Amino acid sequence: MHIASDRKRDEFEISVVPLIDVLLTLLMFFVLTTTFVRHSRMQVTLPKASADTATAQLHPLVVVIDREGHFYVGSNQVLGSGVDALKRAIGSVAGSERDQPVTLRADAMTPHQAVVTAMDALGQLGFTRLSIATTPDQGSDSQ
Repeated sequence: MHIASDRKRDEFEISVVPLIDVLLTLLMFFVLTTTFVRHSRMQVTLPKASADTATAQLHPLVVVIDREGHFYVGSNQVLGSGVDALKRAIGSVAGSERDQPVTLRADAMTPHQAVVTAMDALGQLGFTRLSIATTPDQGSDSQ
């Protein structure tokens, strides 16, 4: 007795459409994240130091800003307020020498606007060699 099966053999098939969807989603994820990483990095050209004797001979112009936002050029307090008074004071001390280095020394509690005002005045006068004085961090032991 032979029982014939009228059922056809089940044919298995693998659908690749969901696999392609997953792969394309992963591809888009990696493309977008690498693009974001590239745009979020800041490209900075770092300064180089050398033992140039011409630089060593120039004494830097020092602009000091105290806690209240008062400006000092060298050891003289700037009379008046604003960019124009600061430009006049810097111009009288520096003369026509715009290539000399400028050191900006501001108290840690100085209002940010006062520092930006000093940088703006120096930029308007044509100074391009600006450095901001800092003190070394003593670590978190003092907290």
